[in-house]
Amino acid sequence: MTPSQAAPPYRATDRTVPTRARERASYDRELVHSILDETSVCHLGFVRDGAPVVLPTLYGRVGDVLYVHGSTGSRPLRMAGQADPGLAVCLTVTHVDGLVLARSAFHHSINYRSVVVHGTARQVTDPEEKRTALDALVDHVVPGRASDSRPANAKELAATAVLRLDLEEVSAKVRTGGPGDDAEDLALPYWTGVVPVVRGYGAPVAADDMDPSVPLPAYLSAL
Repeated sequence: MTPSQAAPPYRATDRTVPTRARERASYDRELVHSILDETSVCHLGFVRDGAPVVLPTLYGRVGDVLYVHGSTGSRPLRMAGQADPGLAVCLTVTHVDGLVLARSAFHHSINYRSVVVHGTARQVTDPEEKRTALDALVDHVVPGRASDSRPANAKELAATAVLRLDLEEVSAKVRTGGPGDDAEDLALPYWTGVVPVVRGYGAPVAADDMDPSVPLPAYLSAL
């Protein structure tokens, strides 16, 4: 994609402009998507009976839409099933990339990449969109897995609820680099720097009841 064809950034709003470290905020669409695509667990915040609730859950992205997985018995899913006004939510995703160790305790920090999404979540009712969303959720966890597993049957689809959250009011925030010690602390005899945090996968462990003739899929070897 050439610069002239680059996707436009998300529009900054009162809710997506941070009150601290504004220089770390970004509304770049490709950056937001890359942060969202690198993990599969989000934290979904909403208000229930006048009190805040935050739930960890799985999600998947299709273009500028996030799909969030849940059970039809889940309280937030039932709340989002109300066509008007839906469920006001705040969804967050964070990666920790490094531990930033300064000479002073005050300047310790982490290097991170995060995304915050504000919006109204609504329950997906269209059967085709629901299947697309569930495939996206599976592939978001392990790319290629949706086509290498049995699709949900009618009973399973009826027991599964999916929320749709459009990516409209969105921001990313990123910290990189080393410690920011004060000049008067630079001569102190304490180790200082960054400890990288690395994510990895172990070797796949087959289920006890799996047919030993079934080979390890290439998409798992690629992990």
